[in-house]
Order: sequence, then structure tokens, then C-alpha cells
Amino acid sequence: MRLVFPYLAQAHQILHSLPIAAAIAERHSEVDVHVAAINENQLNFARRLIARHAPLARLSFDLLPVPLLDRLRLKIGFGNQHLKQYTLLHNRHYFSGFDAVVAPERTSLFLRRIGLPVRLIWTRHGAGDREIGFAQDVRQFDFVLMAGRKIEQRLLEAHLIQPGRYITGVYAKFDWAERASHESLFGNERPTVLYNPHFRSALSSWPRYGRMVLDSLAASTRYNLVFAPHVRLFDPPTDAAYRSFSAYASLPHVRIDLGSERSIDMSYTGAANLYLGDVSSQIAEFVRRPRPCVFLDAHTTAWQGNPSYQFWALGPVLGSTHCLESQLDDAFATQSQFEAAQRRYIEDTFELQPGPTAPRGADAIVEFLSSLKPRRPSAAAVTTHTK
Repeated sequence: MRLVFPYLAQAHQILHSLPIAAAIAERHSEVDVHVAAINENQLNFARRLIARHAPLARLSFDLLPVPLLDRLRLKIGFGNQHLKQYTLLHNRHYFSGFDAVVAPERTSLFLRRIGLPVRLIWTRHGAGDREIGFAQDVRQFDFVLMAGRKIEQRLLEAHLIQPGRYITGVYAKFDWAERASHESLFGNERPTVLYNPHFRSALSSWPRYGRMVLDSLAASTRYNLVFAPHVRLFDPPTDAAYRSFSAYASLPHVRIDLGSERSIDMSYTGAANLYLGDVSSQIAEFVRRPRPCVFLDAHTTAWQGNPSYQFWALGPVLGSTHCLESQLDDAFATQSQFEAAQRRYIEDTFELQPGPTAPRGADAIVEFLSSLKPRRPSAAAVTTHTK
């Protein structure tokens, strides 16, 4: 059996499925497991994670080539989604050599559109409530892994999954990210606020409120601030992007992180005392240990009763940043009113047992594929890409 775990987007998706790839390699020696990425930085990140957490896992690391001129044309002219699809198209011979593609995102469904009969398995990335995780094309996956019963129920009610073709209780990111160092971020006794706005302007608080949040907390004498937005907000995090925040660079109680590894490995969600954001699924990772949350509604959202905004019941929802510091004070003072809701939310979201969950997902994938009639992959020249 030959499996490939592709990474077509930003590095934040890697932690959601790479632990499963490592668990398959460790537990099922008969399976040939490949990790494929769109650039060397992602491959090196994956290699470092494997060396740190699963050094005995035997994996192949493959670069997915796209001619530089095509990469530039697609990036400039059409955007990231078209670049990902073209990467799949350009490497269709490579993907045809596998029994299954195990992906953290839905872009890999494009392989079906270009006629490849490869089986597709979705690990998801994140455990949020947004409707994007419950899109109609989810039914095209052969097998789905998910965190818990809340996601399972929504997918079943929408007829997007079928019994026997999914498993719950898998959130592989926790297996490795929770081991990340959570040392004190600042050398003071102030509580730390993590501001984590989403990248999509139609949902995000950043275009309307972002600078006001930064200015307010930059002037604070009581709070630290970590500004670590979704990595796609400033993708890639260039020197020019960082220069636009130079006014905060000398402040000892402010950290600006536009997309480092620490922004995706739960370092900040683990260390912060309060979460300030809008619709990022990182809220689910943050409240696994209940703490104050504040949500910024920049779009006058009718969110009550909307299943895509369940997490906004976990803390105060603000329609402005007026007197933000006082609003944060209130969130700490009223946290006891939200703690029970946060605990219920986590119980519904994550159906986790003690210990790592990647082995559960690994065994489920191998068992599912082994139960199917085997297909014979074409003899793709995988070794030409292996790095």
C-alpha cells in the first residue's frame, strides 16, 4: 500500500496530518508513506517535526515541482487556489502512483476532476464551527477523520459522510503541538492577550478594528499583547509586512508574529491568558483549557443560534473596540459565567481519550483501505521527486 500526505498550502496544515503519517509508518511497516510539499521550507519543517517527535518513522519526503514561471504567473494572476490546483495537475503522474491521498484540505478533490481514480481521505485542519468545514464537496471523500461528535453530527445531518467511512476522536495536532515549549512570553507579571484575527475580510475583525486593537494594547500598562493572526492574513510574512508594524517593535510588552512556526504550534494559545479574535478555529484549541475569550464582531453578525458561530457563546461579543482595556477587565471578572459553556463546548468538539490520537487515525485509515478492493497504482516515477 502506498500513501501520500500532500501539503499544498501554508505550513499550519502540516501538524494536522503529519503525526498520522508518522504513526502509519511506525505501526504499519508494509505501507509506503510519502510526505509531499510545494517548497523546501515545508519539507524541512516536516523533517524537523519527524526528527523531534517520531525519529523511527520511515517516511519519504517529496518536492512537488511547478515551473517557476508558472508559479509566478499563477500566484500573481489567479491567486493561491489556482496555484494549488495547478500543482496537482502538473504532478498528476506522481499522484497516480498512490493508493490514497491523505489531505488536510479539500483542494485535493481536484484530483477527481482531472480523472485520477486515487482514493481521497480528509483529516480536516482545525475543529471550528464555520460552514466551510461542512461544504457539499465533503461527500466526495472516501474517508474522513474528525475530532468529535459535534462535527460528526453536522456532517451526518447534511448527508456528507456515511457510517463506516469516517472515524471520530482524532485531533493529531494535539499529539505534537502540546509538547511545544510554553515558556513565559514576556518577562513581567502582566496577563497576556492573544489577538488572532482571521484572514478572510468578510469575516475578520482586522480590516475594521485591527489597528485600534494594537494601538489600545500598545498603550496599555496592564496587559501584554501577542498579535498572531491567521497565517494567511500576511502570507508570506515579508520584511515589508513587518516594517508596517515597526511602531510596536520597541515595546517590551508587545510581540508581532505574522507567521512563524510558533504561531501555528499552539505556543501562543497555550501561553496566553485571554483570547481575542473573531472566527478562527484556534479558539477550540485555546479553550481546551478554559480561559477568558472576547470576540470582535465587525460585521453586525446575526450569530445567535447559528451553528457556525457556536463558539461566540464562550465569551463576550463586542461590536466595537471602545474602552477595549475595560472590556478585557470585564472578561476576566466574568469568566466564571462562561467556564461551564467552554467545558461543554470542548466535550462536544473533542472526543479524545488520554494519549495521542494519531495512532487511532492511522489504524483507521489502513483498516479502511485494506477492506477495499485493491487498485494497482501506475508506476509513477516518485523517486524523481524524492528529496
